[in-house]
Amino acid sequence: MQSLYTHIQPSNWNFLWDALTSFALRLCAAAAILWIGWWIARRVGNWFARQDGIDATLRPIVRDSSLWGVRLVAIVGALSQVGVQTASIVAVLGAAGLAIGLALQGTLQNIAAGIMLLLLRPFKVGDSIDGGSGASVAGTVEEVNLFTTRLTKPDGICEYVPNSALWSNSIRNYNRNPTRRLDLEVEVSMSDDVNRAIEVLRALAAAEPHVLDTPAPQVMVSRFDDSTAVLNIRLWSTIDTFWDMRWSLSRKVRQALNDAQCALPLRTRELHIVQTQPAQTTPAAPSAQQNAQQTGPQAAQQTAQPATAGQTAQRGA
Repeated sequence: MQSLYTHIQPSNWNFLWDALTSFALRLCAAAAILWIGWWIARRVGNWFARQDGIDATLRPIVRDSSLWGVRLVAIVGALSQVGVQTASIVAVLGAAGLAIGLALQGTLQNIAAGIMLLLLRPFKVGDSIDGGSGASVAGTVEEVNLFTTRLTKPDGICEYVPNSALWSNSIRNYNRNPTRRLDLEVEVSMSDDVNRAIEVLRALAAAEPHVLDTPAPQVMVSRFDDSTAVLNIRLWSTIDTFWDMRWSLSRKVRQALNDAQCALPLRTRELHIVQTQPAQTTPAAPSAQQNAQQTGPQAAQQTAQPATAGQTAQRGA
């Protein structure tokens, strides 16, 4: 008992006090490293986000990569301050990365697709695109990340599309080329003057300010339907004025054809209903089997009738 009392004397607790003091100092240093690292990471990320020399498509990736790179260095430095070995940290991160990679194979596909989109650059921020599935994936590109691509749809809805969904299908970019062609079909009745309608549409295309002179506008007969001739109008414009040209011409074509006495045809269909008299049917004669099955007085009467007829013939003779 005396020996135990000697060991728990306050004078023998100096080593514990020194250890707690040293650990508290290391813990404060680790917290300071984390705080400074987070502050530096935020400043570095904001600096990259403000750089106009970096392409707008690559800017979010560069910002996030630099942000988390500085934070990772700060985390490793803070753990080393509290006594965790760097080799152990690397081993744990490697094992965790392998486990996460096996569990999130679909997510890794999005990362790989995001890297390919950033390297090959089939589109950039501000381009209007649609994927292989057409209207289901369509909109204006707002941001490209490692996992998803943020689009703004024509109706103003924000949509996040996985990068693998874009990379695994064909991508149509409506802003890559400076010009775009409009194909507009107009139906004219066969009873009207088709050549006059073509001349009117050519004059209308030449007067449209958004139509380019080269390539030259074209108006031609593409096919003939039931009692109508289908005219195809092919016009070129810049991508900035394409929709203005389309809406303007769609409004002017009808009025121009009406003024030229070439009204748009109204589809009609004639139906002829032929009424016939139903055929009259005669009752079928009874079969031999039915006659054989008849019994009783009716059968006896039928058998007696030939005999009576024979007797009447004999009496007449």
